[in-house]
Amino acid sequence: MEKKYHILLAEDDVDFGNILKQYLEISGYQITWAKNGEEAFEIFNKEQFDICVLDIMMPKMDGFTLAEKIVQEKPTMPFLFLTARKLKEDKIKGLKLGADDYIVKPFEADELVLRLYNILKRSNASIAPKILQEQIVEIGKYTFDKRRLELKNKNTVQQLTEKEAELILFLFEHKNQLLKREEILQSVWKNDDYFTGRSMDVFISRLRKYLKNDAEISINSYRGIGLEFKIG
Repeated sequence: MEKKYHILLAEDDVDFGNILKQYLEISGYQITWAKNGEEAFEIFNKEQFDICVLDIMMPKMDGFTLAEKIVQEKPTMPFLFLTARKLKEDKIKGLKLGADDYIVKPFEADELVLRLYNILKRSNASIAPKILQEQIVEIGKYTFDKRRLELKNKNTVQQLTEKEAELILFLFEHKNQLLKREEILQSVWKNDDYFTGRSMDVFISRLRKYLKNDAEISINSYRGIGLEFKIG
């Protein structure tokens, strides 16, 4: 790993935290370990981090509250949750807060290392144009929160999947342009076979539904050619 990424580890279990810290350091990361939520937030405000690994059940401040405070201070900070609980409600709550991942204990340390690597790889990608690097993207009468994957207007909040988000951002980047189907498929799905094309049609139908409250936005299909994401 060329850069030694700095991780804030918030974990109150001393034995587990110590083992995890050592393993992550062996894997090439720089680790700052906090043993409760309050300590973690104090450290977060004093040092620079690339990603946060947060246990949910901690004294003084739980992981969910800590994540909310971190997002308020730095909305683009990637983070993932560790938990010993398998409750679906916890996972949904964590993802709604903007978590990049959610790992249930016990887990293999190698799995955590791989997930961290994948999150950091995505977070440090620089292929999108500058306008799409901003946290909030204005799309007609809608705003799109890239981190939370939320498409909002005055009356609705629509939670998007990662693939829906990739598609809408790609189309917005190329708004008012006629795009070939193959170009969209290769850019978003990395595949342009028949079945992927049918899948894209389903996603396009969803986006039309999500964007129906702005009459200035349309996704026009041109048979045998492609699509145009039109605004205005």
